[in-house]
Amino acid sequence: MIKPSTQTYQSFWETRDEAHNFEQNHDNEIVKEEKRTEVVEEIRIEVDALMREELKNLKAAIDKTKEKKKKKKKKKKKAKKKKKKEKDLTPDRTMESLYEELVMNRIIIRPPKVALSDFLGDFNYLPSLIRQAKHEPMPTMYDVKQLTALYGILPLGSEKVHEIAPQVKGLLICGPRGCGKHMLLHAICNELGANLFDITPQNIYETYREKEGIKMLMHLCSKVGKNLPPTVIYIGDCEKLFKKKLKPEEKQFEPKRLAKALPKWLKTIKPGDRVLLVGISHEPYQGVVKPMMKIFQRAILLPRPEYGTRLLLWKTLISKYGGIITPALDITSLAKLSDSYAPGHIHNTIVETLTERRLAKMAKHPLQATDFIPGLAHHNAIYKEEEDAYKSWWKKTPLGKKRERFLEDLESGEGDGKGKKDKKGGKGKKGGKGKKKKK
Repeated sequence: MIKPSTQTYQSFWETRDEAHNFEQNHDNEIVKEEKRTEVVEEIRIEVDALMREELKNLKAAIDKTKEKKKKKKKKKKKAKKKKKKEKDLTPDRTMESLYEELVMNRIIIRPPKVALSDFLGDFNYLPSLIRQAKHEPMPTMYDVKQLTALYGILPLGSEKVHEIAPQVKGLLICGPRGCGKHMLLHAICNELGANLFDITPQNIYETYREKEGIKMLMHLCSKVGKNLPPTVIYIGDCEKLFKKKLKPEEKQFEPKRLAKALPKWLKTIKPGDRVLLVGISHEPYQGVVKPMMKIFQRAILLPRPEYGTRLLLWKTLISKYGGIITPALDITSLAKLSDSYAPGHIHNTIVETLTERRLAKMAKHPLQATDFIPGLAHHNAIYKEEEDAYKSWWKKTPLGKKRERFLEDLESGEGDGKGKKDKKGGKGKKGGKGKKKKK
Protein backbone atom coordinates (compact mmCIF):
# COMPACT_ATOMS: atom_id res chain seq x y z
CA MET A 1 0.00 0.00 0.00
CA ILE A 2 2.82 2.41 0.91
CA LYS A 3 4.80 1.83 -2.28
CA PRO A 4 1.95 2.63 -4.74
CA SER A 5 1.00 5.69 -2.71
CA THR A 6 4.60 6.90 -2.77
CA GLN A 7 4.73 6.45 -6.55
CA THR A 8 1.51 8.46 -7.11
CA TYR A 9 2.82 11.21 -4.81
CA GLN A 10 6.13 11.42 -6.67
CA SER A 11 4.52 11.35 -10.14
CA PHE A 12 1.74 13.85 -9.45
CA TRP A 13 1.74 15.71 -6.10
CA GLU A 14 5.46 16.32 -5.60
CA THR A 15 5.78 18.51 -8.69
CA ARG A 16 2.39 20.23 -8.24
CA ASP A 17 2.46 23.90 -7.23
CA GLU A 18 0.02 24.45 -4.32
CA ALA A 19 1.22 27.93 -3.30
CA HIS A 20 -2.01 29.56 -4.46
CA ASN A 21 -4.21 26.91 -2.77
CA PHE A 22 -3.67 27.95 0.87
CA GLU A 23 -7.06 26.62 2.06
CA GLN A 24 -6.41 23.25 0.30
CA ASN A 25 -9.76 23.21 -1.56
CA HIS A 26 -10.62 20.22 -3.75
CA ASP A 27 -9.67 20.31 -7.48
CA ASN A 28 -12.64 19.77 -9.85
CA GLU A 29 -10.43 18.65 -12.72
CA ILE A 30 -8.98 15.74 -10.73
CA VAL A 31 -12.49 14.52 -9.89
CA LYS A 32 -13.59 14.89 -13.53
CA GLU A 33 -10.59 12.95 -14.76
CA GLU A 34 -11.30 10.09 -12.37
CA LYS A 35 -15.01 9.93 -13.30
CA ARG A 36 -14.39 10.39 -17.02
CA THR A 37 -12.99 6.89 -17.44
CA GLU A 38 -16.04 5.43 -15.69
CA VAL A 39 -18.49 7.43 -17.83
CA VAL A 40 -16.64 6.54 -21.06
CA GLU A 41 -16.89 2.86 -20.23
CA GLU A 42 -20.63 3.12 -19.53
CA ILE A 43 -21.30 5.09 -22.73
CA ARG A 44 -19.22 2.65 -24.80
CA ILE A 45 -21.43 -0.23 -23.70
CA GLU A 46 -24.61 1.71 -24.63
CA VAL A 47 -23.18 2.82 -28.02
CA ASP A 48 -22.16 -0.74 -28.87
CA ALA A 49 -25.71 -1.91 -28.20
CA LEU A 50 -27.18 0.88 -30.39
CA MET A 51 -24.76 0.16 -33.24
CA ARG A 52 -25.73 -3.53 -33.22
CA GLU A 53 -29.42 -2.54 -33.50
CA GLU A 54 -28.67 -0.14 -36.39
CA LEU A 55 -26.72 -2.84 -38.23
CA LYS A 56 -29.69 -5.21 -37.92
CA ASN A 57 -32.05 -2.51 -39.28
CA LEU A 58 -29.73 -1.73 -42.20
CA LYS A 59 -29.43 -5.40 -43.15
CA ALA A 60 -33.21 -5.77 -43.02
CA ALA A 61 -33.69 -2.65 -45.22
CA ILE A 62 -31.13 -3.89 -47.78
CA ASP A 63 -32.84 -7.29 -47.95
CA LYS A 64 -36.21 -5.59 -48.58
CA THR A 65 -34.85 -3.41 -51.42
CA LYS A 66 -33.26 -6.45 -53.05
CA GLU A 67 -36.59 -8.29 -52.94
CA LYS A 68 -38.41 -5.27 -54.44
CA LYS A 69 -35.88 -4.97 -57.27
CA LYS A 70 -36.30 -8.65 -58.11
CA LYS A 71 -40.09 -8.24 -58.21
CA LYS A 72 -39.81 -5.11 -60.41
CA LYS A 73 -37.51 -6.88 -62.85
CA LYS A 74 -40.00 -9.73 -63.15
CA LYS A 75 -42.85 -7.26 -63.75
CA LYS A 76 -40.83 -5.33 -66.34
CA LYS A 77 -40.07 -8.52 -68.22
CA LYS A 78 -43.79 -9.26 -68.40
CA ALA A 79 -44.75 -5.69 -69.34
CA LYS A 80 -42.28 -5.42 -72.21
CA LYS A 81 -43.95 -5.34 -75.58
CA LYS A 82 -42.45 -5.65 -78.96
CA LYS A 83 -41.91 -2.26 -80.60
CA LYS A 84 -43.74 -1.77 -83.83
CA LYS A 85 -41.40 -1.48 -86.76
CA GLU A 86 -41.90 1.38 -89.19
CA LYS A 87 -43.77 0.30 -92.27
CA ASP A 88 -41.72 0.68 -95.42
CA LEU A 89 -44.11 2.28 -97.91
CA THR A 90 -41.57 1.91 -100.73
CA PRO A 91 -39.99 -1.56 -100.32
CA ASP A 92 -39.52 -2.19 -104.06
CA ARG A 93 -37.85 1.14 -104.89
CA THR A 94 -34.15 1.96 -104.88
CA MET A 95 -32.61 4.87 -103.01
CA GLU A 96 -31.65 6.49 -106.36
CA SER A 97 -35.27 6.51 -107.56
CA LEU A 98 -36.52 7.99 -104.28
CA TYR A 99 -33.85 10.69 -104.38
CA GLU A 100 -34.72 11.46 -108.01
CA GLU A 101 -38.41 11.81 -107.14
CA LEU A 102 -37.66 14.31 -104.39
CA VAL A 103 -35.38 16.33 -106.69
CA MET A 104 -37.98 16.36 -109.51
CA ASN A 105 -40.67 17.52 -107.07
CA ARG A 106 -38.35 20.32 -105.84
CA ILE A 107 -38.25 18.90 -102.31
CA ILE A 108 -34.47 18.39 -102.34
CA ILE A 109 -32.89 21.68 -103.41
CA ARG A 110 -29.33 22.95 -103.75
CA PRO A 111 -28.53 25.68 -101.21
CA PRO A 112 -26.55 28.76 -102.30
CA LYS A 113 -22.85 28.62 -101.41
CA VAL A 114 -22.64 30.45 -98.09
CA ALA A 115 -20.17 29.83 -95.26
CA LEU A 116 -20.82 30.57 -91.61
CA SER A 117 -17.85 32.97 -91.68
CA ASP A 118 -19.80 35.11 -94.19
CA PHE A 119 -22.35 35.86 -91.48
CA LEU A 120 -20.95 39.08 -90.01
CA GLY A 121 -21.40 40.01 -86.38
CA ASP A 122 -19.56 41.70 -83.53
CA PHE A 123 -19.56 41.41 -79.73
CA ASN A 124 -21.75 43.51 -77.46
CA TYR A 125 -19.25 45.67 -75.57
CA LEU A 126 -21.79 47.30 -73.21
CA PRO A 127 -23.90 44.52 -71.64
CA SER A 128 -23.01 45.50 -68.06
CA LEU A 129 -24.13 49.12 -68.60
CA ILE A 130 -27.43 47.94 -70.10
CA ARG A 131 -28.04 45.65 -67.11
CA GLN A 132 -27.27 48.51 -64.72
CA ALA A 133 -30.13 50.42 -66.36
CA LYS A 134 -32.37 47.40 -65.48
CA HIS A 135 -32.71 46.24 -69.10
CA GLU A 136 -31.76 42.83 -70.44
CA PRO A 137 -29.45 43.22 -73.48
CA MET A 138 -30.51 41.55 -76.71
CA PRO A 139 -28.18 38.90 -78.17
CA THR A 140 -25.74 40.10 -80.81
CA MET A 141 -25.14 38.69 -84.29
CA TYR A 142 -21.94 37.11 -82.98
CA ASP A 143 -23.98 35.25 -80.32
CA VAL A 144 -26.35 34.05 -83.06
CA LYS A 145 -23.39 32.78 -85.07
CA GLN A 146 -22.07 30.80 -82.08
CA LEU A 147 -25.50 29.29 -81.31
CA THR A 148 -25.91 28.20 -84.93
CA ALA A 149 -22.61 26.33 -84.75
CA LEU A 150 -23.57 24.84 -81.37
CA TYR A 151 -27.11 23.67 -82.22
CA GLY A 152 -26.96 23.14 -85.97
CA ILE A 153 -23.45 22.30 -87.15
CA LEU A 154 -21.55 20.53 -84.33
CA PRO A 155 -24.14 17.82 -83.49
CA LEU A 156 -24.65 16.81 -87.14
CA GLY A 157 -21.07 17.31 -88.32
CA SER A 158 -19.39 15.08 -85.75
CA GLU A 159 -20.67 11.58 -84.97
CA LYS A 160 -18.95 11.59 -81.55
CA VAL A 161 -20.52 14.93 -80.59
CA HIS A 162 -23.88 13.67 -81.88
CA GLU A 163 -23.65 10.63 -79.59
CA ILE A 164 -22.54 12.56 -76.49
CA ALA A 165 -24.50 15.84 -76.79
CA PRO A 166 -28.25 16.08 -76.04
CA GLN A 167 -30.23 15.38 -79.20
CA VAL A 168 -31.75 18.45 -80.85
CA LYS A 169 -34.38 17.35 -83.35
CA GLY A 170 -35.85 20.76 -84.13
CA LEU A 171 -34.29 24.23 -84.40
CA LEU A 172 -36.31 27.43 -84.85
CA ILE A 173 -34.56 30.45 -86.43
CA CYS A 174 -36.68 33.58 -86.09
CA GLY A 175 -36.30 37.32 -86.39
CA PRO A 176 -37.26 40.34 -88.51
CA ARG A 177 -37.03 40.28 -92.30
CA GLY A 178 -33.53 40.79 -93.68
CA CYS A 179 -31.64 39.64 -90.56
CA GLY A 180 -30.08 36.56 -92.22
CA LYS A 181 -32.32 33.62 -91.26
CA HIS A 182 -32.03 31.89 -94.65
CA MET A 183 -28.32 32.68 -94.75
CA LEU A 184 -27.85 30.72 -91.52
CA LEU A 185 -29.88 27.82 -92.94
CA HIS A 186 -27.73 27.70 -96.08
CA ALA A 187 -24.55 28.04 -93.99
CA ILE A 188 -25.55 24.99 -91.91
CA CYS A 189 -26.09 22.94 -95.09
CA ASN A 190 -22.82 24.05 -96.71
CA GLU A 191 -20.69 23.55 -93.60
CA LEU A 192 -22.07 20.03 -93.18
CA GLY A 193 -22.40 19.11 -96.86
CA ALA A 194 -25.99 18.19 -95.99
CA ASN A 195 -29.01 17.52 -98.19
CA LEU A 196 -31.62 20.28 -97.92
CA PHE A 197 -35.29 19.21 -97.97
CA ASP A 198 -37.88 21.97 -98.44
CA ILE A 199 -41.25 20.87 -97.03
CA THR A 200 -42.80 24.35 -96.76
CA PRO A 201 -46.61 24.03 -97.22
CA GLN A 202 -46.49 26.19 -100.39
CA ASN A 203 -43.84 23.89 -101.87
CA ILE A 204 -45.55 20.54 -101.19
CA TYR A 205 -49.14 21.62 -101.89
CA GLU A 206 -49.25 20.51 -105.54
CA THR A 207 -47.29 17.24 -105.29
CA TYR A 208 -48.16 15.76 -101.87
CA ARG A 209 -51.79 16.46 -101.11
CA GLU A 210 -54.21 15.15 -98.51
CA LYS A 211 -53.39 12.75 -95.66
CA GLU A 212 -51.84 9.96 -97.76
CA GLY A 213 -49.62 12.42 -99.62
CA ILE A 214 -48.24 13.88 -96.38
CA LYS A 215 -47.69 10.36 -95.03
CA MET A 216 -45.68 9.43 -98.13
CA LEU A 217 -43.66 12.67 -97.97
CA MET A 218 -42.68 12.15 -94.33
CA HIS A 219 -41.74 8.54 -95.13
CA LEU A 220 -39.50 9.68 -98.01
CA CYS A 221 -37.86 12.36 -95.84
CA SER A 222 -37.20 9.79 -93.12
CA LYS A 223 -35.92 7.02 -95.41
CA VAL A 224 -33.72 9.16 -97.67
CA GLY A 225 -32.60 11.48 -94.85
CA LYS A 226 -31.47 8.65 -92.56
CA ASN A 227 -29.71 6.73 -95.32
CA LEU A 228 -27.92 9.80 -96.75
CA PRO A 229 -26.92 11.85 -93.69
CA PRO A 230 -26.49 14.59 -92.67
CA THR A 231 -29.93 15.93 -93.60
CA VAL A 232 -31.55 19.32 -92.96
CA ILE A 233 -35.34 19.53 -93.39
CA TYR A 234 -36.61 23.09 -93.78
CA ILE A 235 -40.05 24.64 -93.17
CA GLY A 236 -40.53 28.28 -94.17
CA ASP A 237 -43.02 30.57 -92.37
CA CYS A 238 -43.47 27.81 -89.80
CA GLU A 239 -45.62 30.00 -87.52
CA LYS A 240 -48.54 29.31 -89.92
CA LEU A 241 -48.54 25.68 -88.80
CA PHE A 242 -49.42 26.81 -85.26
CA LYS A 243 -51.73 29.76 -85.95
CA LYS A 244 -55.21 29.73 -84.39
CA LYS A 245 -56.84 31.54 -87.32
CA LEU A 246 -55.44 31.44 -90.83
CA LYS A 247 -56.03 34.02 -93.54
CA PRO A 248 -57.96 32.85 -96.65
CA GLU A 249 -54.80 32.95 -98.80
CA GLU A 250 -52.97 30.83 -96.17
CA LYS A 251 -55.75 28.23 -95.83
CA GLN A 252 -55.44 27.05 -99.44
CA PHE A 253 -51.99 25.53 -98.68
CA GLU A 254 -53.36 23.61 -95.66
CA PRO A 255 -50.41 24.05 -93.26
CA LYS A 256 -52.31 22.32 -90.42
CA ARG A 257 -52.01 18.90 -92.07
CA LEU A 258 -48.22 19.16 -91.83
CA ALA A 259 -48.48 20.29 -88.18
CA LYS A 260 -50.40 17.09 -87.34
CA ALA A 261 -47.84 14.83 -89.04
CA LEU A 262 -44.68 16.37 -87.52
CA PRO A 263 -44.97 15.13 -83.87
CA LYS A 264 -45.35 11.49 -84.99
CA TRP A 265 -42.53 11.86 -87.49
CA LEU A 266 -40.16 13.36 -84.89
CA LYS A 267 -40.64 10.26 -82.72
CA THR A 268 -39.12 8.15 -85.51
CA ILE A 269 -35.86 10.14 -85.31
CA LYS A 270 -33.69 8.17 -82.89
CA PRO A 271 -30.29 9.02 -81.34
CA GLY A 272 -27.72 8.42 -84.04
CA ASP A 273 -29.93 9.71 -86.88
CA ARG A 274 -28.21 12.85 -88.16
CA VAL A 275 -31.41 14.62 -89.20
CA LEU A 276 -32.31 18.19 -88.18
CA LEU A 277 -35.64 19.97 -88.66
CA VAL A 278 -35.17 23.74 -89.15
CA GLY A 279 -38.08 26.16 -89.03
CA ILE A 280 -37.80 29.77 -90.18
CA SER A 281 -40.23 32.46 -89.07
CA HIS A 282 -40.35 36.26 -89.17
CA GLU A 283 -43.55 36.37 -87.06
CA PRO A 284 -43.18 33.63 -84.40
CA TYR A 285 -45.53 35.53 -82.07
CA GLN A 286 -48.42 34.71 -84.47
CA GLY A 287 -48.24 31.00 -83.53
CA VAL A 288 -49.21 29.22 -80.30
CA VAL A 289 -46.05 28.82 -78.23
CA LYS A 290 -46.58 25.42 -76.56
CA PRO A 291 -47.09 23.21 -79.66
CA MET A 292 -44.45 25.19 -81.55
CA MET A 293 -41.78 24.59 -78.90
CA LYS A 294 -42.65 20.88 -78.73
CA ILE A 295 -41.56 20.58 -82.36
CA PHE A 296 -38.59 22.98 -82.08
CA GLN A 297 -36.67 22.25 -78.86
CA ARG A 298 -34.18 25.08 -79.49
CA ALA A 299 -34.80 28.59 -80.79
CA ILE A 300 -32.42 31.28 -82.06
CA LEU A 301 -33.77 34.84 -82.08
CA LEU A 302 -32.01 37.20 -84.47
CA PRO A 303 -32.02 40.80 -83.18
CA ARG A 304 -31.57 44.03 -85.08
CA PRO A 305 -27.81 44.66 -85.38
CA GLU A 306 -26.12 46.79 -82.74
CA TYR A 307 -23.58 49.55 -83.51
CA GLY A 308 -20.50 47.27 -83.65
CA THR A 309 -22.12 44.90 -86.14
CA ARG A 310 -23.41 47.76 -88.32
CA LEU A 311 -19.94 49.32 -88.45
CA LEU A 312 -18.45 45.95 -89.43
CA LEU A 313 -21.13 45.46 -92.12
CA TRP A 314 -20.52 48.85 -93.76
CA LYS A 315 -16.72 48.41 -93.78
CA THR A 316 -16.72 44.82 -95.05
CA LEU A 317 -19.48 45.07 -97.68
CA ILE A 318 -18.30 48.37 -99.22
CA SER A 319 -14.84 46.84 -99.76
CA LYS A 320 -16.38 43.58 -101.02
CA TYR A 321 -18.36 45.30 -103.79
CA GLY A 322 -15.47 47.40 -105.08
CA GLY A 323 -15.80 50.53 -102.97
CA ILE A 324 -12.76 52.34 -101.58
CA ILE A 325 -12.96 53.68 -98.04
CA THR A 326 -11.36 57.13 -97.79
CA PRO A 327 -11.41 59.84 -95.09
CA ALA A 328 -14.25 61.46 -97.09
CA LEU A 329 -16.51 58.50 -96.22
CA ASP A 330 -17.81 58.83 -92.66
CA ILE A 331 -18.61 55.21 -91.81
CA THR A 332 -19.33 55.94 -88.13
CA SER A 333 -22.17 58.27 -89.19
CA LEU A 334 -23.53 55.57 -91.52
CA ALA A 335 -23.43 53.06 -88.65
CA LYS A 336 -25.42 55.47 -86.45
CA LEU A 337 -27.91 56.39 -89.20
CA SER A 338 -28.59 52.75 -90.02
CA ASP A 339 -29.78 51.98 -86.50
CA SER A 340 -33.04 49.95 -86.64
CA TYR A 341 -32.20 48.60 -90.12
CA ALA A 342 -31.52 44.92 -90.74
CA PRO A 343 -28.23 43.59 -92.23
CA GLY A 344 -30.13 42.73 -95.42
CA HIS A 345 -31.18 46.36 -95.82
CA ILE A 346 -27.58 47.54 -95.46
CA HIS A 347 -26.41 44.90 -97.96
CA ASN A 348 -29.04 45.86 -100.56
CA THR A 349 -28.31 49.58 -100.10
CA ILE A 350 -24.59 49.03 -100.82
CA VAL A 351 -25.31 46.84 -103.88
CA GLU A 352 -27.80 49.39 -105.28
CA THR A 353 -25.42 52.33 -104.67
CA LEU A 354 -22.14 50.84 -105.95
CA THR A 355 -23.13 50.53 -109.61
CA GLU A 356 -20.53 50.30 -112.37
CA ARG A 357 -21.13 53.94 -113.22
CA ARG A 358 -20.57 55.07 -109.60
CA LEU A 359 -17.43 52.92 -109.24
CA ALA A 360 -16.00 54.49 -112.43
CA LYS A 361 -16.42 57.99 -110.93
CA MET A 362 -14.84 57.01 -107.62
CA ALA A 363 -11.32 58.24 -108.53
CA LYS A 364 -12.54 61.84 -109.01
CA HIS A 365 -15.52 61.71 -106.64
CA PRO A 366 -14.76 59.55 -103.56
CA LEU A 367 -17.61 57.82 -101.79
CA GLN A 368 -19.48 59.83 -99.16
CA ALA A 369 -22.11 58.92 -96.58
CA THR A 370 -24.74 60.91 -98.51
CA ASP A 371 -24.44 58.45 -101.43
CA PHE A 372 -25.97 55.65 -99.34
CA ILE A 373 -28.74 57.53 -97.51
CA PRO A 374 -31.35 57.58 -100.39
CA GLY A 375 -31.03 53.80 -100.88
CA LEU A 376 -31.32 53.15 -97.15
CA ALA A 377 -34.46 55.32 -96.90
CA HIS A 378 -36.34 53.00 -99.31
CA HIS A 379 -36.26 50.14 -96.78
CA ASN A 380 -38.60 49.69 -93.83
CA ALA A 381 -36.87 49.96 -90.45
CA ILE A 382 -37.41 47.56 -87.53
CA TYR A 383 -39.61 49.56 -85.18
CA LYS A 384 -39.76 49.29 -81.39
CA GLU A 385 -43.25 47.72 -81.47
CA GLU A 386 -41.97 44.83 -83.59
CA GLU A 387 -38.94 44.34 -81.34
CA ASP A 388 -41.17 44.34 -78.23
CA ALA A 389 -43.38 41.67 -79.85
CA TYR A 390 -40.32 39.43 -80.27
CA LYS A 391 -39.23 40.05 -76.68
CA SER A 392 -42.67 39.26 -75.22
CA TRP A 393 -42.88 36.09 -77.35
CA TRP A 394 -39.40 34.99 -76.22
CA LYS A 395 -40.41 35.35 -72.55
CA LYS A 396 -43.20 32.81 -73.13
CA THR A 397 -40.84 30.13 -74.48
CA PRO A 398 -39.30 27.54 -72.10
CA LEU A 399 -35.79 29.00 -72.53
CA GLY A 400 -37.13 32.53 -72.00
CA LYS A 401 -38.91 31.49 -68.79
CA LYS A 402 -35.74 29.89 -67.45
CA ARG A 403 -33.83 33.08 -68.20
CA GLU A 404 -36.45 35.20 -66.39
CA ARG A 405 -36.28 32.97 -63.30
CA PHE A 406 -32.49 33.13 -63.35
CA LEU A 407 -32.55 36.95 -63.42
CA GLU A 408 -35.19 37.11 -60.67
CA ASP A 409 -33.05 34.90 -58.44
CA LEU A 410 -30.00 37.09 -59.05
CA GLU A 411 -31.92 40.28 -58.23
CA SER A 412 -33.50 38.89 -55.06
CA GLY A 413 -30.25 37.21 -53.98
CA GLU A 414 -32.12 34.01 -53.18
CA GLY A 415 -31.03 30.56 -54.31
CA ASP A 416 -28.11 29.75 -56.55
CA GLY A 417 -29.44 31.50 -59.64
CA LYS A 418 -30.50 28.27 -61.34
CA GLY A 419 -34.12 29.38 -61.56
CA LYS A 420 -35.54 26.25 -59.92
CA LYS A 421 -39.10 26.30 -58.73
CA ASP A 422 -40.05 25.82 -55.10
CA LYS A 423 -41.58 22.52 -54.07
CA LYS A 424 -44.99 23.97 -53.20
CA GLY A 425 -45.43 26.70 -55.79
CA GLY A 426 -43.97 28.10 -58.95
CA LYS A 427 -41.78 31.13 -58.98
CA GLY A 428 -42.43 32.07 -55.38
CA LYS A 429 -45.55 34.20 -55.91
CA LYS A 430 -48.47 31.96 -54.94
CA GLY A 431 -47.39 28.68 -53.42
CA GLY A 432 -43.69 29.35 -52.96
CA LYS A 433 -43.47 32.55 -50.96
CA GLY A 434 -40.26 32.76 -49.04
CA LYS A 435 -40.04 33.22 -45.29
CA LYS A 436 -40.28 36.78 -44.10
CA LYS A 437 -37.07 38.19 -42.79
CA LYS A 438 -36.98 38.89 -39.07
CA LYS A 439 -36.65 42.50 -38.16
